[in-house]
Amino acid sequence: MSEEFQNEQTNEETLQNVQPAEAVTETAAPEEPQPEVAEPAYTPDMTQPQVIVQKERGFAHYVGFALLCVLCICFFFMPGIAITYAVSRLVTLNGAAAWIFSAILSVVAWLIFKIKIKGFKTSFYWYIGLCVVVLVLLIAIQVITEANVFANILALLAGAA
Repeated sequence: MSEEFQNEQTNEETLQNVQPAEAVTETAAPEEPQPEVAEPAYTPDMTQPQVIVQKERGFAHYVGFALLCVLCICFFFMPGIAITYAVSRLVTLNGAAAWIFSAILSVVAWLIFKIKIKGFKTSFYWYIGLCVVVLVLLIAIQVITEANVFANILALLAGAA
């Protein structure tokens, strides 16, 4: 900061001492412009290695992660679970049969999407859309009929139905 201030003062003094070119009778040598000091360019090798300190996670973090994984799995199997729930209203199923039936139906539904729609990413998006539609339908059935659809599904998958 002080160097910049001194440079400004020096520039102001030289401007005050300079006489117009017509008044000078002597031929003065042309002044060369002073090169500005450029800052060094940034290069990736200038960075210092950084140490990242990670906090320990508590038990609640792992329980929450496990719950999130279970919910994701249930969401992925939502079409099969919905069909299994409809079948369980007609025929009694135990927990293991319900999970197997739901998994097979969900994988078959996803394979149908995979075969009909080219590309893994696109077919996965369509399947997730199907899962959302099924979830909305289950919520609508629960609200309209006042039946405990999700409680019955949880009991079915836990083997308590």
